[in-house]
Amino acid sequence: MADASFGTQEKVQMPLIGDRAPEFRAMTTMGKISFPCDFKGSWVVLFSHPADFTPVCTTEFIALAKATDEFAKLNTRLLGLSIDSLHSHLAWVKSIEGIDLDGKGAVKVPFPVIADVSMNVAKKYGMLQSVAKTQTVRAVFVIDPEGVIRSILFYPMSTGRNIPEIIRIIKALQLHDAENVSTPADWKPGDPVVMGAPLTLEEAEGRMNSGDENLRCVDWYLTMKKQ
Repeated sequence: MADASFGTQEKVQMPLIGDRAPEFRAMTTMGKISFPCDFKGSWVVLFSHPADFTPVCTTEFIALAKATDEFAKLNTRLLGLSIDSLHSHLAWVKSIEGIDLDGKGAVKVPFPVIADVSMNVAKKYGMLQSVAKTQTVRAVFVIDPEGVIRSILFYPMSTGRNIPEIIRIIKALQLHDAENVSTPADWKPGDPVVMGAPLTLEEAEGRMNSGDENLRCVDWYLTMKKQ
């Protein structure tokens, strides 16, 4: 027998890469925000976690707090979210300040955490998936200074996020914007980048015969460029 509630479930289209980041107003552990206008001019990593006082989420918050300076150098601000209450967020953040996870000292959580009890923001960003209708999965949205979504990552609830990979993505996006180049598999800052494929036969031949020491033409459509 079919589930009678199936046809009445709310359908929400999650935003896609290249879309404008959905707007919202919310209360956070650092006061009220209006997104994305309060963050205009900065890159933003908007991320959700399943629940406060959970083991994996706690390790992620500690890792993000320790990487805050590196994000700041990239003009990037962090913004967390779960559907827990503001008081729960405050208590959890205070608890984290007393945890020395790696023997190098405890950290403060220097970024705001959205209280989304109504699930308004979570629904706008597709953070409530079929595996957890009452908890947000581990979503990551990288949003540029103009409020455009540039990258989307989703992790299962059991798997903690790789913070260096998020930083690598931001560096790759910023390099693309600055120099109009792409980054190959396993790229790290300083590695060669990839130039766009030629659009004409003349351009392809010119590139292959350019003699530029900074270019390595693997084939007519694949050219690596030194940084």
